[in-house]
Amino acid sequence: MEKIKKIELLSPAKDYACGVAAINAGADAIYIGGPKFGARTAANNSVRDIGNLIEYAHQFRVKVYVAINTILFDNELHEAQKIIENVYKLGADAIIVQDMGILEMKLPPIKIIASTQCNNYDIEKIKFLEKVGIKRVILARELSLEQIKEIRKNTNLELEGFVHGALCVSMSGQCYFSEATAKRSANRGHCSQPCRLPYSLVDSEGKVLASNKFLLSLKDLNLSQDLGDLIDAGLESFKIEGRLKDEYYVSNTTYYYRRKLDRILKRKEGFKKSSIGEIVSNWEPDIEKTFNRGFTDYFLKDNNFDLNSISPKSKGKLIGRVKVVSENYFILEKGVELSNGDGLCFFDRKHRLEGSNVVKVFGPKVYLNDMTGVEEGMEIYRNLDIGFEKQIKNNPIKRFVPIDIEIKEIDGGIVIKVCDEEGNEVVLNKEIEKTIADNKDAALENIKLQFSKLGDTIYVARDVKIILNQPLFFKISILNALRREVIEMFDKKRKLSYRREEFGIIPTKHSFPIKNLTYEANVSNSLAEDFYNRHGAASIEPAFEILEDKKGKKIMTTKYCLRKLIGKCSKLKGGSIKEPLYLVNEKGYKFLLKFDCNKCQMEIYYRA
Repeated sequence: MEKIKKIELLSPAKDYACGVAAINAGADAIYIGGPKFGARTAANNSVRDIGNLIEYAHQFRVKVYVAINTILFDNELHEAQKIIENVYKLGADAIIVQDMGILEMKLPPIKIIASTQCNNYDIEKIKFLEKVGIKRVILARELSLEQIKEIRKNTNLELEGFVHGALCVSMSGQCYFSEATAKRSANRGHCSQPCRLPYSLVDSEGKVLASNKFLLSLKDLNLSQDLGDLIDAGLESFKIEGRLKDEYYVSNTTYYYRRKLDRILKRKEGFKKSSIGEIVSNWEPDIEKTFNRGFTDYFLKDNNFDLNSISPKSKGKLIGRVKVVSENYFILEKGVELSNGDGLCFFDRKHRLEGSNVVKVFGPKVYLNDMTGVEEGMEIYRNLDIGFEKQIKNNPIKRFVPIDIEIKEIDGGIVIKVCDEEGNEVVLNKEIEKTIADNKDAALENIKLQFSKLGDTIYVARDVKIILNQPLFFKISILNALRREVIEMFDKKRKLSYRREEFGIIPTKHSFPIKNLTYEANVSNSLAEDFYNRHGAASIEPAFEILEDKKGKKIMTTKYCLRKLIGKCSKLKGGSIKEPLYLVNEKGYKFLLKFDCNKCQMEIYYRA
């Protein structure tokens, strides 16, 4: 019999509240930053909060992965190990790591996931990680569908991939832009996001090819139309980016993808979701109504051109085109329901994203705080939907575990049995005085009603079966007491029945695919050096963060190409261009660009 494959929807958790929101909206797993050493330092969490979230998640068999995915310095190794030991004791299902020095520690048998910061792009490197004892890799965002298929053919590792959210323009783990320009390392969780700033593109003669534009800012990823293809390609975990996003974003996006995946899994044989529980909601998800810079499928299907976001700000959802402009209001071609406080925006004549808030709506007339730049014919977007956020807040999604309850009469009392879809079962035997009911139907209805009242628990009664030799009457207080007792028994058993996967790392000596490691291997501590030396490294250059001389170093590698953006792709015969090209920031600082057209990659250099 063919084994059923479990498909995982993986959602971000900035904190406990966001984690609960993700779980309730249908996540099969969540990832959250630990107390320190997560790649988003603004999203660190206390051990207590992580423990509480794990307890809540495991009720629905939702897994919790703790991100400890920065590179570490020697004086941090002991603290990082203690954090790993603590989250293991709390019940974390896995840790997400970038620093290979962690694999040299004496770790508890916790599952280890290789962060996308490990630059999981090359098949040979991924096969190496499998031999090391890594159980899952988070694939590079730049991979195509065909590349994912090829990786699936060559490894038995679990494959996790991003399907939604902000895109790093650099190949993950290979960006040193922020460290070079602001002394804030992306690989240490402190990225200053220089890619979201404006630059000019100039040629070797100083000619400006693009002036003061957000040239490195990408649209957001959206693979919601490609989920079926990704399942067929071998992806098992579908990851939503957003560990700095709020509860509205997490709820809306998770619920959107939950429904998409459920429809696919319903028609695909041999697959099912990896957690349990039913979702109850009375609002419709809409990913355009929460933060987005426009959407792209990146390089999944082809060598994409439509990647630049024009602005790093959220443009939200298109609501219409301006028909009439007056001094203090405008009218859209088609009416749309707006609320006071809604944020509206538009691209002005210089393609800058501008906007203001709605102060009043009177019939078709929309009044803004500031009407500057609004013109007839322009498209208007809503990037803050007050009504939608209120709907999410006032009607939070709920998640329940269906259970079956059987109440059966026996000599001297009754037996109450509760079970769920996993096979968890408890039986409560109670001696009880029996009173014959005057009204059989009313008595049965009363028993069923009281045992269905599970509102203060995570359970919902799918079926209440009553087997009596004769119609019996029970006081409501007795029925409630019996229900509480048996549900408490069942809840305790379910919590004890959760089993996580555990794996130990056994040191090996198989060769790393690269012999001479540059700073791009991100080796920043002695344990990482030991790891690579054992695996055959001939030389190891220190990580960029601890290099003494950073001049002339490559600070970004990306598949996103500015020659292509301006229509000068050499492969497409876009015309001659006077190289080298430079990116110039607002302070006049130049960054050299190099193009590896065989690999379709662009490189950015520091102080060339």
